[in-house]
This record gives sequence, C-alpha cells and structure tokens, in this order.
Amino acid sequence: MATTNDLKNGITLKLDGGELWSVVEFQHVKPGKGGAFVRTKLKNVTSGKVVDRTFNAGVKVEVANVDRREMQYLYAEADSYVFMDTQTYDQLNVSREVVGKNADYLLENNTATVAVNEGNPLYIELPAAVELEIKETEPGLQGDRSTGGTKPATLETGAVIQVPLFITTGERVKVDTRTGDYLGRVN
Repeated sequence: MATTNDLKNGITLKLDGGELWSVVEFQHVKPGKGGAFVRTKLKNVTSGKVVDRTFNAGVKVEVANVDRREMQYLYAEADSYVFMDTQTYDQLNVSREVVGKNADYLLENNTATVAVNEGNPLYIELPAAVELEIKETEPGLQGDRSTGGTKPATLETGAVIQVPLFITTGERVKVDTRTGDYLGRVN
C-alpha cells in the first residue's frame, strides 16, 4: 500500500476491484481553501483506455507489482506466442490478444520487454524500430506520383507497409513499431 503522495509516472495501481491502471501523469494541487488533492491521468493496462481521476491527498492506494523483463521471442503457437526469459531461460506463453499489433513486427529470436503481474502477461513492448526484409513489392514506375511516391510492400512478418517507389523486393528496411511507418533502408 502507498498513499497518493507517493505517486510517480509509470507506477501501476490496482483500483476498482483489481483493475490495473498505469499513472501517465499526476499533479499535486493545493487550492486556497479546502483540502489538497492529486489530479491524475491513468491508463488501463489491459484495454489502453485513458481516464482522468482525482484523489484526496494522503489516501491509500494499492500498488500492483508489475515485473518488466527482457525476453526473447522464440516461436508462435496456435493461440499464443512463446517468449524466453534471457536470464532464467524460463519460457512464457503470451496470448495473441496481449501481443496484438506488435505481432506485425515480431521476428523469431528478437527481444521484447514483457510486463507480467502475478504470472499473467499484461503487454509487450518492442524496440522503437526494427529491421525487416521486404518479401514482396511491385516495381516502382518512374513518374508515378498519383500515390504520393509510395507503394505497398509486404514484410517478412506478413505485415503490409507503405514504402517509397525505389524500394525493391529483398531489401532490408527500418520500420517504426509504434506507427508502422517506413524509416529508411538498412545498408
């Protein structure tokens, strides 16, 4: 247990019957009259929903123990992805719902940060950018600017992104894992 005076950005709280909320930002407010309070912006760990919530100063809140570990992605099973802890070599199955859109940029043997609470995987974080190979893309036509100078390309993971016309099949490109944007060629 902690009080609202101990809040920090990134701390995870257990509120409303066990739901996990991560503190995005907080502000201690002391008005001219009346008691002090803490204004927070909380993000639901499982759904990603963001809400504003106000607590009276000094109120006790339950802090959830979230263990963030560097893990290596091994392989995909029917309904989950298997990760291995790089320190203990323990394997952990993470469901497809938890991995979500990150699966588009997940390659075997790459590392990711996996957040776990009481043995349950909450979410995974990939590096900001990953290097992937273009498996298939149409040849770019010189002078074709109707699409703004981009064309669709299929990555080795199966995801489709927009790349400039000069990119060809077999090239390695850097991709932003948060937005899915093309960042450049890899030499």
